[in-house]
Order: sequence, then C-alpha cells, then structure tokens
Amino acid sequence: MSSQFTISNYFNAHTDLFSKLDYNSIEKCTQVIIDKINTSQKIITCGNGGSAHNASHYITDWNKMYTISTGKKLNGFSLCDNVGLITAYANDTDYQNIFAGQLQSILSKKDLLISISGSGNSKNVVNATNYANSIGADTMAIVGYDGGELKKISDYVFHVPSFDMQLCEDIHLMFGHMVMKSICKIKIYK
Repeated sequence: MSSQFTISNYFNAHTDLFSKLDYNSIEKCTQVIIDKINTSQKIITCGNGGSAHNASHYITDWNKMYTISTGKKLNGFSLCDNVGLITAYANDTDYQNIFAGQLQSILSKKDLLISISGSGNSKNVVNATNYANSIGADTMAIVGYDGGELKKISDYVFHVPSFDMQLCEDIHLMFGHMVMKSICKIKIYK
C-alpha cells in the first residue's frame, strides 16, 4: 500500500516494516559474523549505490569499534572502497566482474562474503556470491524486495520485505549497527 510522502508516513512505514522482520535471521546472521571474527576469517562486503555505502559503513564501524572495544583485530574489507580496482575490472573485463574479480585475489575458503542489495538481483553481487560459493566460502545476503537471486543462493539471509528502496537501505544500515553493538557489547543509551 502506498501513500503520499510525509515525514509521519515515512516513520509509520518503518514501524509497520519492523513488525514484518524476521528477528531470528538478524540474530543468526550476527552470530555467523561473530563466529568468523572469533576464528580470524575475513569478512568481505559488497553492494551497489546506497548498498555500496552500507557495505563500506559496515566495515568502517566493525573494524574500528571492535578493535577499540576489545583490542583485537577484525579482518574486514569492503570491495566498494578501491575505485582503481573497481574501474579496472569494469574497463578491462566487465562491470559484472568488479566484485568477483577482486575476490579471486583475497577470498579464501571459510571466509564470509556479505552481499548487500535492495533487489537481490544485481549481476555483480550475484556473480561475487556464486564465486564465493564455488570456493567454499560462506555467503550472506542482506536484501530487500522479494530477496531476488541472492536470497536463493546465499547461505545466510536477512531479508527486509519491502519494495521501497529507501526503507530497505535504512534497515540494512541498522543491521550493520546492530552487528557492531553485538560484537562490541555496546549498550543502548536512551
């Protein structure tokens, strides 16, 4: 159901969407990330557009805050942060290979790839996930809409059941913040 944009309607849409989220999937995905940190595996993120920023934001928060709060390392990397590599793969091979190509250099078996996508159908994140699956890495999809192809091919999924991209991106960012608070054992202050 759609309605005209108002600030109140935007917040009400979030409230409605919160009641539709699978909180167990958030907890399961968070635990997978914790397990990867505890075994010193790499955690690698990717996405396009706003999801690229979320992919970078996850790694920024997780790397910085985990090290500050625990004194330990977190091996987190975003495939969205090296413009030279992205444009080299796009120019020299194909834009659909910008993430899978990078993974060939850094991803190992049992590492974790987190692909973020509103639709779940972006070919470059699907290709990255297929590559990660092919070498025995674990895959996680943070998706919206109906989940798309990523929901079908990923080992772990957090799905925001909305076809509003901005609502999906908002909640995807919240997922990153919830993971950060979980791995750092940070309290919520009112």
